[in-house]
Amino acid sequence: MKFLRLLFVILPLTLSSMSYAQFFEEDHLITDVRSNIVWLRCSVGQTWDLEGKTCIGDIVKLNHDEIEIALEQASNQLGGNWRLPTLEELETLVCESRAPPKIKQKYFPNISPEAYWTSKPNFWNRKMYWTVNFMTGHKYSRFFSYQQLPVLIVKNR
Repeated sequence: MKFLRLLFVILPLTLSSMSYAQFFEEDHLITDVRSNIVWLRCSVGQTWDLEGKTCIGDIVKLNHDEIEIALEQASNQLGGNWRLPTLEELETLVCESRAPPKIKQKYFPNISPEAYWTSKPNFWNRKMYWTVNFMTGHKYSRFFSYQQLPVLIVKNR
């Protein structure tokens, strides 16, 4: 019985500390070991300030046609095959316990508290895409591909 009590005390502590081991910082990149992807930690349009350890500059909102151009440029300049995150990948960044923006600012500073694009089209209306809103922490599928929203990009590890 003492063993079970000890297990119930240690197991939650272990699981809670494991949740913080999901992300690892490497200057302008964040490696997500659970999803096996690498994030560019600033929104498109911003740059990483190495001294200040933050994202600086203005976020550029893009539609899906413009995103394709930005992804090609990122792949050419940074190496790898950069892409929009899936809905599931972007949802892993949501931190419900935070005030808006609902994301860990340590890893993703200066994220705008609004909807960000994912690569997932709406099953019932292929003209609309899923987004994750960092103001609310919720997902929505109410934006058309021609609308301009902020973007975070990823590549596979």
